[in-house]
Amino acid sequence: MNFVGKMARRLTAQRFMALVLCGFLAASLSACATRPANSQAAMASTEIKDPIEPVNRAVFKFNDVLDIVLIEPAAKVYKAVLPGFVRDGVRNFVRNLDSPIVVANELLQGNFGGAGVSTARFVINTTAGIGGLVDVASAQGLTYRDADFGQTMGKWGVGNGCYLVLPVIGPSSLRDGAGLAADTYASPVRIISRNTDNDWFYYSTTVAGAIDTRSRLIKAVDDLRKNSLDYYAAVRSAYSQKRRAMIEGDGTGAGNGAADMADIPDYDAQ
Repeated sequence: MNFVGKMARRLTAQRFMALVLCGFLAASLSACATRPANSQAAMASTEIKDPIEPVNRAVFKFNDVLDIVLIEPAAKVYKAVLPGFVRDGVRNFVRNLDSPIVVANELLQGNFGGAGVSTARFVINTTAGIGGLVDVASAQGLTYRDADFGQTMGKWGVGNGCYLVLPVIGPSSLRDGAGLAADTYASPVRIISRNTDNDWFYYSTTVAGAIDTRSRLIKAVDDLRKNSLDYYAAVRSAYSQKRRAMIEGDGTGAGNGAADMADIPDYDAQ
């Protein structure tokens, strides 16, 4: 009982700090971001400002070399060795672990219906889906939804800020980079893994999710590399359109042309 009480207090304190951090980041970005006169004007611009392009291009080049030398080969081996149903199980398991963050962001966005769907998916897939390995909920019409704090801030009206290319992680922005940091800090999986001295579990699932995601983008990335006059600019444009689609949409990827475009290299857990 003492252990349970101690864990509960730690989780409560860390969640409170995460909320404080989220609020601070939102306030900071709201103050420094340039906002258009209205929301329609905001959505009309699909390109993101890139005032530190030389630095971003250098990081992008590093990421591209790392991808060619290490990440893409690992993804190809992963795809060749593991059958499709196993890879689907990895994706389902990682998505299920991320469900609390998705639900929290949907609540912050005022999307209570979406939060209800994501909560139901978590309960069903955790129980009937063998800990999330099988996506039983989708067969019942409960479609997977994605939500992160960068998207949440976008729905609140916070602008992109400047474009950023993060080492290993890839395309981002001032807003989305801050959102990623907040989501990572608030992740129950990270918190529980750390407090039980099982950090390996958090890092293992993060890497597994990243490799699985990359394995699904092999053709899309190769096509973008080969067919782009400026690969860097093409990825930046694709990222901008993808994030715009997420902010305009409901997280399901439906109903928006930009959401249906080929994905881009993105090496976080999603």
